[in-house]
Amino acid sequence: MSAIYNASRRDFLKTSALAGGGLVIGFTLPGAARLAQAAAMFKPNAYLRIASDGHVTVICGLSEMGQGVHTAIPMLIAEELDADWSKISVKQAPADPAFNNPIFGMQATGGSTSVRGHWEPMRKAGAAARAMLVAAAADKWKADQADCRTERGMVVHKSGKKLSYGQLADAAARQAVPKEIKLKSAKEFRILGTPAKRLDTPVKVNGAANFGLDVHLPGMLTALMARPPVPGGKLVSVDDSKAKAISGVKQVVQIPGGVAVLAEGFWAAKQGRDALEIKWDDGANAALSSEGVSKMLAEGAAKGGALARNEGDAAAPASKRLEAVYEAPYLAHACMEPMNATVWVKPDEIEVWAGTQSQGPSQGILGKVGGVAPGKVKVNTMYLGGGFGRRFAPDFTVDATLLSKISGKPVKLVYTREDDMKAYFYRPASVTRFVGGLDAGGNALSFSASVASPSIMEASGFMKLPANGVDDMAVEGIRDCPYDFPNLRVEYARVEPGVQVWFWRSVGHSQNLFFIESFVDEMAATAGKDPYEFRRALLVKQPRYKGVLELAAQKAGWGQPLPAGVHRGIAVAQSFGSYVAEVAEVSVGKDGKVKVHRVVGAVDCGMTVNPEIVRRQVESAIVYGLSAALYGKITFKDGRVEQSNFHDYPVLRIDEMPDVEVHIVASGEPPGGMGEPGLPPIAPAVTNAIFAATGKRVRKLPIDPEELKQA
Repeated sequence: MSAIYNASRRDFLKTSALAGGGLVIGFTLPGAARLAQAAAMFKPNAYLRIASDGHVTVICGLSEMGQGVHTAIPMLIAEELDADWSKISVKQAPADPAFNNPIFGMQATGGSTSVRGHWEPMRKAGAAARAMLVAAAADKWKADQADCRTERGMVVHKSGKKLSYGQLADAAARQAVPKEIKLKSAKEFRILGTPAKRLDTPVKVNGAANFGLDVHLPGMLTALMARPPVPGGKLVSVDDSKAKAISGVKQVVQIPGGVAVLAEGFWAAKQGRDALEIKWDDGANAALSSEGVSKMLAEGAAKGGALARNEGDAAAPASKRLEAVYEAPYLAHACMEPMNATVWVKPDEIEVWAGTQSQGPSQGILGKVGGVAPGKVKVNTMYLGGGFGRRFAPDFTVDATLLSKISGKPVKLVYTREDDMKAYFYRPASVTRFVGGLDAGGNALSFSASVASPSIMEASGFMKLPANGVDDMAVEGIRDCPYDFPNLRVEYARVEPGVQVWFWRSVGHSQNLFFIESFVDEMAATAGKDPYEFRRALLVKQPRYKGVLELAAQKAGWGQPLPAGVHRGIAVAQSFGSYVAEVAEVSVGKDGKVKVHRVVGAVDCGMTVNPEIVRRQVESAIVYGLSAALYGKITFKDGRVEQSNFHDYPVLRIDEMPDVEVHIVASGEPPGGMGEPGLPPIAPAVTNAIFAATGKRVRKLPIDPEELKQA
């Protein structure tokens, strides 16, 4: 039986007494599908627990993948609660529609939405709890609430009397939920805006943190799969006799995704998988090649497509006109913990243990796979060993569910690094053709861009291209170009080479900001102007862009002397509601090898929850973005992915890490996201510095040292 409730304006906050004493504040996030109408039937969407010993527990419905959400969300509540931070802990919430992300309308983590979406709801929950605690104290003292205040987990009367939140928890649970909730002003913040210590650090240091690969259940089988080596390939036949002869192998199962070997442990499953003799039909992509993909995309960009933005006349006459074509490859996510999921399909329910970014969609998808209602799918969200969008995909949980259903046992499906690298969930390859025009004085007159790439919206399975035919993610970062070009045109051509594409950290911004910030640099060079000043003049109407650009340039010493052979490049971007500018200091050796010595970043992310987490996210994004700019590419030959592990898909090594400075703009604007915005500016900042150093323009990633070698 299911029930549907319509949210009223008074349903935002719910209370119920905790068995054993204490206070629970539940609250409904905007967009949630179900509300906590009765404690006996529903758990609150998200809630705050205050125990009789004064300990405060925040239940977080978002996935912790290193971005710090298990600290940021408790900070939002603790601030308005006036809690003692030393008595705060966090627990992972169950999967339930009640925990829907307000921005997504489903329980999922991504798009740098966690703080943006929960900034107000979580604070209101804390403020309501604080008001109820004050009311309880005032009742005990027979005092006026106006004569009471709160501080560090205590209610304090003007006479000096004090009661702890623990002492008041039971009485507070009997108070009415306040109809009007007043939030603190920024000047009253005591916790928000401070570098509070992360709550998940101790368990990650002492080994107590549980990731997906840590799951072990009685009677569990471990599964590895052989998948088609070519995208879209099909199984023709399999000889599993050698696999079944290996000690520990229990079963060989064919499912739509490929052939799985189920065994008593990982090594037996791997040996069994490797012993399979399989014939595949490679299908339509048998001849797929990176050269062919590049050609298809270039042709799409040349032809143009659906109109994404059009202002003025981009074909207007110009004294100087320049044209350039930029390209970015497919990229793997390369999470440090490869994909895995443990699933137990029981007679009337399914239980899942996985590091997932999409608990809500998983309930619906796996319910269909296992033949149960979504509410009968229990998702235990583990810590994620990196997400970057990859763990939003359902492939690993779907296959694990099928294998458990068929075998009748709990099954842990594990991807090896090679499996993970070749799994076809990639950032789209993309090509963009630019045309720019300058007047006789070197001022920007026109700008046009034709973007060609596959559609993530269509590939996602839960979005569709809008009526205008423009994939929003394919053109983001270019369509919203902030520069004051009098004439501007952006088009999108959907090109589908046949490879599954997916969300990748910062999504379309990751390649498009490399494209546009590099081309704007080209326009500055053609105009004979300083690239920083050229941008600055075009951002007069964009104060937040201009602010971070100026701060980054100032802190980097733009225009000041550098050591011999070192040169600067600059780039600025907005993504997910935050503004970031970065200056890279780079040298290029005679062998063409690029060394990034220093990166100075300036960030305007609105009001900050935890500045230390902001800095770490920018540093993390720079590492991730530099890895892609210097090395990252997934290539195809004869339909097959050529990369398999970190020896041929390198990531930045510790001796390659530049010195990084991050400067945060003080702002009263609403919070923006921070998990992704530090990434888009790094590639163009580096390649623009390479141009300053060598006079050679990098228009294709990753950077190729062969093209930068000195004669």
